Amino acid sequence: MDMAGFVSNLLILLLLFQNICLGFRSPLSVFKRYKDTSTSLSSECLGSNQPVISFGLSDFALDIRMPAVTPKQSDTYLCMSVPLPVDDEAYVVDFKPHASMDTVHHMLLFGCNEPSSTENYWDCDEGTCKDKSNILYAWARNAPPTRLPKGVGFRVGGETGSRYFVLQVHYGDVSAFRDKHKDCSGVTLHLTHQKQPLIAGMYLMMSVNTVIPPGKKVVDADIACHYKRSPMHLFAYRVHTHRLGKVVSGYRVRNGQWTLIGRQSPQLPQAFYPVKYPVDVSYDDILAARCVFSGEGRTTETHIGGTANDEMCNFYIMYYMEAKHAVSYMTCTQNANPEMFRNIPQEANIPIPVKSDVLKMMHGHHEETKGSDTSSLLQQDKKEEEKILDQETKDSDASYLLQQAKKEEAEILDQDFHIEEAVEWPGLDLKLGQVSGLALDPENNLVVFHRGDRVWDENSFDSKFVYQQRGLGPIEQNTIIVLNPSNAKLLHSTGKSLFYLPHGLSVDKNGNYWVTDVALHQVFKLGANDKEPLLILGIPLQPGSDKNHFCQPTDVAVDPITGSIYVSDGYCNSRIIQFSPNGLYVMQWGEETSLGRSRPGQFFIPHSLALIPDLSQLCVADRENGRIQCFRLETGEFTREIKHKAFGRELFAVSYVPGGLLFAVNGMPYPEEAESVQGFVMNFSTGEIIDTFIPLRKSFEMPHDIVASEDRTVFVGDVHAKAVWKFASVEKMEHRSVKKAGIEVQETKESETIVEARLKNKPESRDPLKNMDKQHLVQQASSAGVSFVLITTLLIIPVVVLLVILVFIRWRKTTVYGGNSDGERKLDSSSGRILGRLRGKGSGGINLGNFFASHKGYSRKGFDRLSTEGSDQEKDEDDGTDSEEECSASPLPPAPSSS
Repeated sequence: MDMAGFVSNLLILLLLFQNICLGFRSPLSVFKRYKDTSTSLSSECLGSNQPVISFGLSDFALDIRMPAVTPKQSDTYLCMSVPLPVDDEAYVVDFKPHASMDTVHHMLLFGCNEPSSTENYWDCDEGTCKDKSNILYAWARNAPPTRLPKGVGFRVGGETGSRYFVLQVHYGDVSAFRDKHKDCSGVTLHLTHQKQPLIAGMYLMMSVNTVIPPGKKVVDADIACHYKRSPMHLFAYRVHTHRLGKVVSGYRVRNGQWTLIGRQSPQLPQAFYPVKYPVDVSYDDILAARCVFSGEGRTTETHIGGTANDEMCNFYIMYYMEAKHAVSYMTCTQNANPEMFRNIPQEANIPIPVKSDVLKMMHGHHEETKGSDTSSLLQQDKKEEEKILDQETKDSDASYLLQQAKKEEAEILDQDFHIEEAVEWPGLDLKLGQVSGLALDPENNLVVFHRGDRVWDENSFDSKFVYQQRGLGPIEQNTIIVLNPSNAKLLHSTGKSLFYLPHGLSVDKNGNYWVTDVALHQVFKLGANDKEPLLILGIPLQPGSDKNHFCQPTDVAVDPITGSIYVSDGYCNSRIIQFSPNGLYVMQWGEETSLGRSRPGQFFIPHSLALIPDLSQLCVADRENGRIQCFRLETGEFTREIKHKAFGRELFAVSYVPGGLLFAVNGMPYPEEAESVQGFVMNFSTGEIIDTFIPLRKSFEMPHDIVASEDRTVFVGDVHAKAVWKFASVEKMEHRSVKKAGIEVQETKESETIVEARLKNKPESRDPLKNMDKQHLVQQASSAGVSFVLITTLLIIPVVVLLVILVFIRWRKTTVYGGNSDGERKLDSSSGRILGRLRGKGSGGINLGNFFASHKGYSRKGFDRLSTEGSDQEKDEDDGTDSEEECSASPLPPAPSSS
């Protein structure tokens, strides 16, 4: 009897253990319910079949697409809704549109709690939402993705945020659908559970009663409202009209002074453009906007309306506010003070000219001009290339240097090598602050510029880029340290009590340190053994854009031949400035990126500089444009661009090695982008990527600077990981000879053999983000299936053994006590009850979800069946950390950590 009781309890515990293991859900299980109830897109569309994709423990992407629709008449407005796949509060931090003006006139994304319909999609004439809706995003005219500032997000979910997204797509001219193809236009959202200190919102200024008489040359539509809320900071704007709009301008009016928010032609790509000079709006300010129309060519009056033949006058403003005061959506549809528009700046009345071929493309007549436009662009590119080549041949000195550099380059590039981490280097374990700059001194020692105990975060600057933490004083640690490049031994340190927020670093041929400080808005020259700067450029703590001011300068480089100083300026300016060796202003070049397409000489954060003295060129890591631009040192003339898909959207730093090698590091990828964070080795002459590299210990989080020596030793500093990696050049033949030693090898597109990992079986995973980054739900489901099979198999074995023991005990009791003993009846009864309950039969059947329900502190987690009906609103409360460790027979892959 004791044995029977023991066996029954053991069986129950084993089955309970199995249920716990199977009840544990991976971090992606919160999205499984959404996946089960979502509709797959048509194979004719290019949309994702996995609408929710996880990026670590806190971030995920949500794909919102029209479900393969074919509009049947022009000016059709179709809507569809998608529930937020989580119940708790989340923040939208990025948007990526998927649409073309070939088929779509514009898209709007709303947030609300009750869509107007529960259908797969519906005619928007039925409405978008039954309750109050907020505009989160707007797109038209082949606009590029909207970028939100760091620390800013649209709040959704939770107790107050929207629980549904409603996508509205306006199909203007449906002639493109004559072939009956399906459309899956939409937008991908990047969301995070990490609380954002600043909440984004949309302010819509819209005229509702404008009438444009036929033939009238100029018609103004004016909008103005008094602002009566907490302060807000404006960071992006978008204009929208139909065909008659010539220019739309928006202003903040304070004490009679008009400050431009943004001005654009609505016939150009209708993106959200960044506000050029940050504008804050305070209580009782006035927000004003003007749309200028022309009724020429029309024979009837044109009114404000929803069709392509009507007109609209919209000025969208994206803003952010402190979370405690945040309002997600505001509108202005009146003109509170018509008289004030007598003083509107004259620029608001001047149409922005748009080329006729652009107008044709914008309004659906692109077929006629597509071929000729392409041919014209190719011819223009060839002419520009011929000019550059012609200039090079005219300059005999440059030609000679070019030939010499090519000879050295050929010698170096002829060697077959690969860059990989020097795992024996102990410098990775140094206790550093945020590592912002790296350089090599004349003795090839490594110089590191770090921030000590200071951190650059959302509280560091106000909207005018003025440093807000001056009260902390300068950093009390030595911010410049010099290390032995072989063993990371500290050789020298300096820079105590000088800097507030270090950024860029270089070392000149005489061993002087040149650094930038983004808080002080200054550039410094320091002797290696001097406590006071030898030269200071810029005015302390004063941002600006004239000859005497910088605005968050990022890097500095010194020409070893002429001594000229070059400064990349910076986060809030878009220029390169040249100074004489003694610090006198010489010239500058560069401008802000415009129209969503980065052109030569335009910058979106010039972040890092690399001098190529052999060729008298300066190369710039144009960070947010994800490219390298190179210029002539003497004139600032653009010479070339290096841009690869593998860079992704951000390229942080660049370094040049004499002989023709260019090294660079990129930034973290965006949702749905496959490009990983890595280092690049390029042929400077051709721009071709000849190698890539990643660390083996830890992983890149935000690699911020890179420096390389002539022997191809490379150092990378990471501002988030607070670490410095060392990489070394290894001959590829060595890799081929040790391939049999268990090293994993992969062939790249250039047919290079690249070692992905030093050892195939590491004692622990040091790079969970790499292992899990951007895996789809199907892959997760596959992993879960393997775990299920393995756990079940392992648990069946002891159950079978125990059943054999039961049979043996029964046989023994029959043999010893006889077939009619009480003991046999008791054992039979006990065994029958146990097995019957395990099968779920009989009145005494066990329901494991209720078995311990009466026990104090018992939780049903892991036992309830996972419902796929109406469960989008369920909160996933499972905490599987302990269970994951206990179910060690088949551990699930570790969830990626967010950086």
